This record gives sequence, C-alpha cells and structure tokens, in this order.
Amino acid sequence: MNETLNLIANRKSLRVYEQPDLSTEEIDTIIRMSMRAPTAGNMMMYSILEVTDQEVKERLVETCDHQPFIARAPLVLIYLADMQRWYDYYAISGVPEYCANHHMDFEPPRESDLLLACCDALIAAQTAVIAAESMGIGSCYIGDIMEQYEIHRKMFNLPDLVFPITMLCFGRFKSSYLKQKPRSRFNREHIHFKDQYRRQSRDQLRKMFDHLELGENHESYLKDAENFAQHHYLRKTGAEFSKEMRRSVSAAMKQWLQAKI
Repeated sequence: MNETLNLIANRKSLRVYEQPDLSTEEIDTIIRMSMRAPTAGNMMMYSILEVTDQEVKERLVETCDHQPFIARAPLVLIYLADMQRWYDYYAISGVPEYCANHHMDFEPPRESDLLLACCDALIAAQTAVIAAESMGIGSCYIGDIMEQYEIHRKMFNLPDLVFPITMLCFGRFKSSYLKQKPRSRFNREHIHFKDQYRRQSRDQLRKMFDHLELGENHESYLKDAENFAQHHYLRKTGAEFSKEMRRSVSAAMKQWLQAKI
C-alpha cells in the first residue's frame, strides 16, 4: 500500500498528546487542507470554529460528557453545519424580492439543507483528520458536541441556521501510539453490498457480532446484561448521553425549521 492508504488503514483515535503544542504553520495547514474537501455545489455549507480559550475548553469537558482530554488538546476544532451565510447572502442580494416579483416561492431552509450541510462539514472534518495524520498529528472525534444545544449555542454565538455536528481534538503522537494496533472493524460481507441493500439474517447477525461476545463470562458487561447487544444498548443507545443528544438535536432541528429568514 502507498503512504496515504497506510495512514487510513492504521489511523486510531488519539486522546493522549505529546508536547510541545502544534505550531501555527501546522494548524494553518490542517485548516487549509480541510477547506479543500469535496463540497456540495462548491457551496462550503460549513464553518470551522477553533477553540483557543482554555476556560472554554474546560467547559466543553463538562458539556461534552465529561471527557478531560478535551481540555488538554493542543487544537480543538468544531465543525458547524452552516446555511446562515447563504441565507444572509440571499437577503442582501434581494433574492426574496426577486422570487416575489417573478411569482416564485422563496424556499426556506428545510431538513434536507441541514443534512446536506452536515455532510459538507463532516467531509471537511475527515479531510482534516487525514491531513493531520500525514504530519504525525492524531485526532479524536467528539460527537457529544451535538448535546446541550442551548448551552453550546450561547457559548459560541450560533445563529438559527448553524449546528455543531462534530468536534475534533488534535495533538502530536506519543511514540506508543505507533505501536498500537487499530481497532477491529466488521467483516466486509456485512457492510458492503452490490446493487441492493441486504438485511442481515439472524445467523448473519450472530456471525457479524460474534467477536464482541464474551461467552459465559459476563463480568465485563454492564449491570445484568447477558450479551453484547444488551451491554451496548446500556452503554450507548439507551444511555443518558444518547437521550440528551436526541433531545438536543430535536431542539436544533425545530430552531432550524422556524428560523427567521
């Protein structure tokens, strides 16, 4: 494999950072490469918010599910799904008036616009990850930035048509990082289909998740869970942070659809 493929194949989330901090040139390169990511219609429906204030980082530790390494990260970038600038641009350019004069509906932002903007932001974020990795700089995604919508909106002065879809913490590798093996992924047969989606049968699901089951020893499962599915539900899907994320995203979606344009 070439160098780029090796980076992708061996990339791991990094939560412990080597000092010193990242240079201004390294940060600038990560952001510039991120902005070269593919984007729908070249609209760049995202913004990148760099968090430099240490007190704000400390607060993010608490609002993003109590993850202390956020405060220690040399670089924290929040990727925002952003349609605000386009609708502001439409407003100053007389697009609503143009539509009215030509008997056309002026379309407000809808769910599809939010999803497309989220795609743009996430593609840019992953491009930043690969660019950083190529420079010996690791990263970790923080999806919890989608929680506590009202708090984060106030913290970062976010208007109605801006939503924080993900956050990335960056830092330099420690030597031990290079020795660690990447976490396993599901086998390709369960993920890659041709022409039509294939829902997994009972036996296929058992095969897919077999490597995650602990057999008869349940000591590592949460509470009284009897298998990995029950354990995972308690730890992720049914956990309090997931409930808060659902509430927060619903509140953000409502704000988006009711935005004054």
